[in-house]
Formats: sequence, C-alpha cells, structure tokens
Amino acid sequence: MTDRIATLTVVLDREYRDDDVQSIVDAIQMTKGVLKVKLGPVVDANHYMNKELIVLAIKRKLLEALDPKTLKV
Repeated sequence: MTDRIATLTVVLDREYRDDDVQSIVDAIQMTKGVLKVKLGPVVDANHYMNKELIVLAIKRKLLEALDPKTLKV
C-alpha cells in the first residue's frame, strides 16, 4: 500500500517582487492536481536578520570543523 500526500511546500531560490512572482504562482496553479496556491509571508527586516544569523552560524561551524583553535568565542 502506498502513502497519500495532500500538501507540497515550494521554496523559491531567492526573494521576488510580488508582481514578478505571479507568473510562478500561475504556472504552479496550472499543474495537474493543484487545488490552491497560497503566497507566503512578505519579506521584512526579520527575514534578512535571520538569514544573516544562519550564514554566520554556518561559517562558525565550518571554521570550527577546519580548525577548532581559530574560533574564539
């Protein structure tokens, strides 16, 4: 017996203007089996801050993995 899937999540490769993303929404909406396409939250300052914090955390982990002595906390 196979599993059933009711929802998919799509993540865009970058931030797009709301009027530019409409063609992507239209294309997804035309796909067989798609009932509804809902836009995610609007990008704000928190989005950019969280993105930078994630990049910083990844850089620290990478630096620590390469040489634990170089990272001074």
